[in-house]
Amino acid sequence: VIGIDLGTTNSVVAVMEGGDPVVIPNQEGSRTTPSVVAFTKDGERLVGQVAKRQAITNPQRTVYSIKRFMGCTCDELKVEIDRYPFKVVCDEKNRPFVEIDK
Repeated sequence: VIGIDLGTTNSVVAVMEGGDPVVIPNQEGSRTTPSVVAFTKDGERLVGQVAKRQAITNPQRTVYSIKRFMGCTCDELKVEIDRYPFKVVCDEKNRPFVEIDK
């Protein structure tokens, strides 16, 4: 059994071992991972702390707090969308999507 807590700020993964939940540390040894994904200009995907660290130099290609958009329409997010440095577009059904490269 595996449990995933996809948080707005951080995410955690745990498994059951001998009837007890055990949090799996990430590659850096931390029990929580920032809920951040970044895309470099070379096409590389960065996740977690690595993505968060480079956000200042790559803001348009770093996605965070995306959980806030889930289940919402673009009309509901109209004010909030403009607060993010990454590009949010709306489809024909008024659903928000992040556009990295077109």
